[in-house]
Amino acid sequence: MQRAIIGFHQDEENHWVAELECGHGQHVRHDPPWMIREWVTTEQGRVSRTGTQLECRRCDEEQ
Repeated sequence: MQRAIIGFHQDEENHWVAELECGHGQHVRHDPPWMIREWVTTEQGRVSRTGTQLECRRCDEEQ
């Protein structure tokens, strides 16, 4: 289920987590070559993604 990003925080290992409108979180790592998300490495990049949609697996599981 698609949910909007409303913010970000770092977990205990300093990985970025997108906070979704449903209350769930999803890691958004930049881990080349497997995961390319350079935008997550800067505050400006993260702010630019606020409001965009991510697939929330936890919401999918709850249905």
